Amino acid sequence: QVQLVESGGGFMQPGGSLRLSCAASGSIFSFYAMGWYRRAPGKMRELVATISRGGTTTYADSVKGRFITSRDNAKSAVYLQMNSLKPEDTAVYYCNARITTGERDYDYWGQGTQVTVSS
Repeated sequence: QVQLVESGGGFMQPGGSLRLSCAASGSIFSFYAMGWYRRAPGKMRELVATISRGGTTTYADSVKGRFITSRDNAKSAVYLQMNSLKPEDTAVYYCNARITTGERDYDYWGQGTQVTVSS
């Protein structure tokens, strides 16, 4: 079972950048597809970005062109580089690890890190 710890959140003015990190432990990191989700106040959790075991990435339309996710299997870490931040990016950001065994997906979550974008 993998454990996930996010870091790198904080306060940033619109147009600025932040880099989130997610450190994994307790299992073989390269076995997991990774993702970033966020939950803004009063809203449902939404998918922000994913990166497959092989490094293929996908992004929500709202962050496409501004956010970049990457992974370093040697360091058991995944990153989310957030550029051109907007107030609507304010949310708690969660790291997700997913492993598929047979026909079932198993999801693991970090505790979340707060990102606040405001002038």
